[in-house]
Amino acid sequence: MKLLQVRKGQFVYYKNELHKVYSVKPLAKKSVLMFRVKDMEQVASRADEVSLYKPKHMDSFMFFGERYTLREDVPAEEGGYILIAKPDPDYMDHYSLNEFEKIESVEGKNVITTRQNTVKSREFFVMVPGEEQGSNDIAYYDKGKVSEEQKRHDAQLAEDLRDRSSIRPSIGDVYLNLDNAGTAMVVAIMGEEVTLGTGDKLTFHDLHKADNWSYLYNVADGDFR
Repeated sequence: MKLLQVRKGQFVYYKNELHKVYSVKPLAKKSVLMFRVKDMEQVASRADEVSLYKPKHMDSFMFFGERYTLREDVPAEEGGYILIAKPDPDYMDHYSLNEFEKIESVEGKNVITTRQNTVKSREFFVMVPGEEQGSNDIAYYDKGKVSEEQKRHDAQLAEDLRDRSSIRPSIGDVYLNLDNAGTAMVVAIMGEEVTLGTGDKLTFHDLHKADNWSYLYNVADGDFR
């Protein structure tokens, strides 16, 4: 792709795997910042190293270790996830292309997400857990290049991510909020309590057992600057 074609929120393939662009830095040598959808690993690349993909009905992929299939023909359910593929927010709502959001409630065919966005049914796909029969696996651009070792790793990815979340937190740890796909960093630790950059305060136990917080990386690792 050319740099002018790259936009925040786009799904792209990089090194054969599905990623989502979260920022574009035109002046940087590696101007495209993205995360790998299956495990949220963040990377940077040049625009000519990625290729665009537009998600569609019956596409299947891994999102944070779990397999989902995109459906436009099934009703949304409270507690489930949606992918906002055709964003058209009202002035009070705040979301953009290909955002993952968790459903708080359903109003007719529309949903209200945990971020208090009202999303119309024509804007999103329902993320149905599992790989539906007849679905199109888009986790890899060329599935023929995926090794057996990689397949085994993918099969246990959800468990590996849960294990990684059990690490004792440190200043600079970044966590993914599965309710809204946002991130927050540990900015303070007092005794057995951590404070996140969002203002949330949790004990070590609560953080590790929480369904909506999952460990990503530590900024001191230097991989994602």
